[in-house]
Amino acid sequence: MADILAENLSGKAVMGSDGTELGMLYNITMNLKSGELHDLVVEPHEGDLAPSQSSYDTDEDGHLRVPVGRVQAVKDYIVVQR
Repeated sequence: MADILAENLSGKAVMGSDGTELGMLYNITMNLKSGELHDLVVEPHEGDLAPSQSSYDTDEDGHLRVPVGRVQAVKDYIVVQR
């Protein structure tokens, strides 16, 4: 995958590979020592997708935590494997 600046990802919509809109990118977690990216933190759209309908873990604020390894494409949307 080509290098992409984090500022270009801010507020980008996140979609599953099956076409399901998951929400908007809220944040990205990483290991500060190694620089390795861990998870995309996705703010789900209100009422669109209950956390129980997702195969992803959620944090205490109800954000979806999508492992970076599941990212398939970054264009108009961030497409992740479902």
